[in-house]
Amino acid sequence: MKLPLVSGVDGSESSLRAVDWAADEAALRGLPLRLVYASGWEQYEGAALALTLGRPSEQVLAGHILEFAAERARCRRPDVDVAAEVTPEDAVIALLREGRHAEALITGERGRGALTGLLLGSVSLALAARAPCPVVVVRGDRAGIEGGHGRILLGVGDPEQGPAAVRFAFREAGARDCELDAVCAWRCPGHNHADPRRTASEHLYHKERAATLIDEAVAETVREDPTVRLHLAAVEGTAAKVLVRRSAAADLVVVGVQRRVGHLGPRLGRVAHVLLHHADCPVAVVPLAA
Repeated sequence: MKLPLVSGVDGSESSLRAVDWAADEAALRGLPLRLVYASGWEQYEGAALALTLGRPSEQVLAGHILEFAAERARCRRPDVDVAAEVTPEDAVIALLREGRHAEALITGERGRGALTGLLLGSVSLALAARAPCPVVVVRGDRAGIEGGHGRILLGVGDPEQGPAAVRFAFREAGARDCELDAVCAWRCPGHNHADPRRTASEHLYHKERAATLIDEAVAETVREDPTVRLHLAAVEGTAAKVLVRRSAAADLVVVGVQRRVGHLGPRLGRVAHVLLHHADCPVAVVPLAA
């Protein structure tokens, strides 16, 4: 049985864009779509419905929101099997549980409420940092969200991140029949930038090392799926800046994360954190064990 894509719903415009994206993704990959409204969402994102709604009970309100989202997904993609459920749990807890049996979690960049000025909602950030499956945060400009560029962007970094992100990116590129742009950023050590004796050979060394990292990262998946159109690029600069810049011409940016636990719990790496706040297209965060 195929695992579903799971999309969190809260009635905000951001979550409805995520539902649209999830429906398209489910159609592309031949997967069922599961929509989840967690009634505890308000303690994270705040209550912001207009007073003219008469403030119905949370249960009635959740049912109306979820029914609207499900109908929207079915109208958009009639070929997708759409299921929907209201749960009384906290949104993060509910969606993390759903993620144990999901192909991926899809969420908007921020929820409804008084904090809509924030770059990224607390629920989205918590899921990206803790979910056991890939998390896609739907953000960016219209062309990126609607898949108008015909390109998937893959950030290649630490080899210890494993092949999960690479396979996810290849699967996305194959389903969309588009180019996969695999990028590894490189820089000379900081002390060299102030050294006038720095030579072209040092630049060449770091560039070639980045190119080798890309080759090693994609080699196994290329053998498994040689049909994907692949473009490899070793680009000078910091990884976060390089990927944010190139995300302007991509439909999805994919990064792998090896989560580390800090004193406040699981933490995302800097590159994933910057992309989730600033990328011009949806961002897929793929954990090492996905």
